Amino acid sequence: MDEQDRVAAFVAQHGLETDLAYRALDVESEAGEVAKEVLTSTDYGSDPDAAAVASDEIGDALFALLALADAAEVDADAALDESLAKYEARITSSGDAGSGQ
Repeated sequence: MDEQDRVAAFVAQHGLETDLAYRALDVESEAGEVAKEVLTSTDYGSDPDAAAVASDEIGDALFALLALADAAEVDADAALDESLAKYEARITSSGDAGSGQ
């Protein structure tokens, strides 16, 4: 069972189903908590070398993102493969992974 299936099973087992819009908001909230950890661990950016994020915060963000993928009926593995191919093509064509926008 892959990670997306594990999250979907957990959501179903515990009655945590919700609309896609709420899943998207949860992703934003969890990403904000990761950013807050970096912000506070660096004393609001004054010590970038001290940046730290607790593994459970990364886990919360992954859970939220995989629950969003499931709610959107997107295969997370396939989406990741698509994204990596996109970045590889950008690097090959321009030498940079950024979108240039």
